[in-house]
Amino acid sequence: MNRLTDVVKHLLIINVIMFVCFNVIMPQYQSYVALYFPGSTYFKPYQLVTHMFTHASPSHILFNMMSLFFLGPTVEQSLGTKKFLIFYLVSGMAAMLLHLGLGYLGVIPPVPIVGASGAIMGVFVAFALMYPEVKLMLIFPPIPIKAKYMMAGLIAFDLFSGVGGFSTGIAHFAHLGGVIGGFIMITMWGFNNLMRR
Repeated sequence: MNRLTDVVKHLLIINVIMFVCFNVIMPQYQSYVALYFPGSTYFKPYQLVTHMFTHASPSHILFNMMSLFFLGPTVEQSLGTKKFLIFYLVSGMAAMLLHLGLGYLGVIPPVPIVGASGAIMGVFVAFALMYPEVKLMLIFPPIPIKAKYMMAGLIAFDLFSGVGGFSTGIAHFAHLGGVIGGFIMITMWGFNNLMRR
């Protein structure tokens, strides 16, 4: 396993601090840092950033931070510190924009969102594009699967669930926005399939 890199380390710390503050110490204020649709009486401009560092439950932050912990250092080392930070934030913003856009069009209900999942999906797609043949271990069931197939499975699940309108409590189109943003950046920067170089 790669050593914990600087940006990943700081992202983990910020997310954990935000979780403790708004889920343990001051849960009554969690709605202040969630992202509401602009135009809503609950919307504040700072939510455009704070929602990416806020999580709804212990399982929510655990899955996201585990993914960042195991995949993030490899992606950060491959891209470099500055590019990785830009990549992470842009993936999160792409997730937000797709969610808001589809909400405004009436494709999905205009519900508030929290979580780093869009940015994490960007990290997932970056890893899968750069190291498609590397085997990752699933949690349930605990079997190894190539990164490119795991990513394809996650995209298919979000697409199926989002288009099907299933009420899963997950912002599936936000996940897909993170995937799209991550894919565009990795392709634009020319970091596809580093294993062949």
